[in-house]
Amino acid sequence: MKKIKSEIVFSNVQLIILLVLRIAIGWHFLYEGLIKLFNPNWTAASYLKYSNWIFADLFHTMAENPTILSIVDFCNIWGLILVGLALIFGVLTKYAALGGAALLLLYYVANPPFTLPESMKEGSYMIVDKNLVEMIGLIFIAFLPTPSLIPWTKLKVFIQTKILHKDIIPSEQLYPCQQAAKEEREILERRGFLYNLISVPIAGTFTAVAAKTKAFTKPLDGITGATTLNYDFLDISGLKGDLPQTNMCGVELSRLIMGCNLIGGWAHSRDLRYVGSLVKKYHTQEKVFETFALGEKCGVNAIIINTALTPLMTAYWKETRGNLKFISDCAGVGSAEKGIEISCDAGAAACYIQGEITDRILRNGESFEIVGEWLEMIRKRGVPAGIGAHSISVFKECVKIGLKPDFWVKTIHHHNYWSARHPEENDNLWCKDPEGTIEFMNTLKEPWIGFKVMAAGAITPQDGFKYAYENGADIICAGMYDFQIVEDVNIASEILAGPLDRKRPWRC
Repeated sequence: MKKIKSEIVFSNVQLIILLVLRIAIGWHFLYEGLIKLFNPNWTAASYLKYSNWIFADLFHTMAENPTILSIVDFCNIWGLILVGLALIFGVLTKYAALGGAALLLLYYVANPPFTLPESMKEGSYMIVDKNLVEMIGLIFIAFLPTPSLIPWTKLKVFIQTKILHKDIIPSEQLYPCQQAAKEEREILERRGFLYNLISVPIAGTFTAVAAKTKAFTKPLDGITGATTLNYDFLDISGLKGDLPQTNMCGVELSRLIMGCNLIGGWAHSRDLRYVGSLVKKYHTQEKVFETFALGEKCGVNAIIINTALTPLMTAYWKETRGNLKFISDCAGVGSAEKGIEISCDAGAAACYIQGEITDRILRNGESFEIVGEWLEMIRKRGVPAGIGAHSISVFKECVKIGLKPDFWVKTIHHHNYWSARHPEENDNLWCKDPEGTIEFMNTLKEPWIGFKVMAAGAITPQDGFKYAYENGADIICAGMYDFQIVEDVNIASEILAGPLDRKRPWRC
């Protein structure tokens, strides 16, 4: 005897609850898909690269292969859009729900909440996150008869009779239980059609709200949909021109590069002792990444960093696919040798021996031969090697014993600011002999990066940048908050485009 499949019959209230749940999840999927579609820079690469659970190697391989990554991105975008539309309009609901659940399962496996750092979590859930909850909801929807916009029973009869020309059993020949099941399905479909008419105004509302708020031009604020946290970069519409670039020892660099003191909390705030802590609080990892990415958008392609910050650079590259280069000062990790090793292994574009290290050698009356050994260590790792200093006497001693770095890193600023004229020095002078610095640097044929050009905020960028460029610096390094970058780039670009009273030839 043929087994009769029984139908689950829900009350009107239960059907409406299921309908609302389905449309809400559909809205989320559709939004996630469209915001990726309208963002030409979106890719799942950072999400895949960040994976460090059971299939991490597979996800990393997918992220590193451009062909596979393009397929993954296409499937992500259109999978989210199609699942979202199907759930909102109640079309092929079961298959859409299962497809959506499969997508969410992949997202969960790639980056479950217990492997993510706190900065990437939308809350702290241990094992459970939004992906898992939404996946369970979709599985629930897939196996329950939620209202549909399409009368599938009548469509099936139409296809069988009109297209396939098959005979079907007339209603009067059905068993009573079959007839009852058929009537239940038809009632459900009729109610489903009426309930699903709500999808039309909801879809209209979605479109209207998105258009009014320009939602699809904004970055995502979540980590679902194969997306790590996107960063709300500041407006660059005020950028007036392109920042000039140069080649220093085979490394392409912008004429203006970033410094890391503000990011690391070394604020040089003199007697305002709280400022260092305030700066550290401001520069969360997310804010640092915003600053890096904004700098790149404005043409600043490198930063000088302390070796202790190399993990931050690695994380930035991995999470955002940014290309910001870093020049390491090889300090902050106990010894210059260790700093060189860590920096080169982390992908430094160039390395130099930090000014505080060389200044200490000078103060202690030690031999600068060790600096020559450090230069060779750096060169053996295949990157340009430089020497930094605050005191011009350091460079004189290095030149005296025949050291020839690939580049120099030297403080340069004038003394025309209030604290420079204070009778007692208190963290307020970094280039004690600007005239002597300018004179000696003019004799050197290697490129020169000027830093502390604003005397840690005591001099305006208009004044400090021009002074450094006119007096011989080939590249200048400036600490910048995110809200200063556009203005600083404009200032540097305008100075470099205009007439400069520069006596030293450009060395790069």
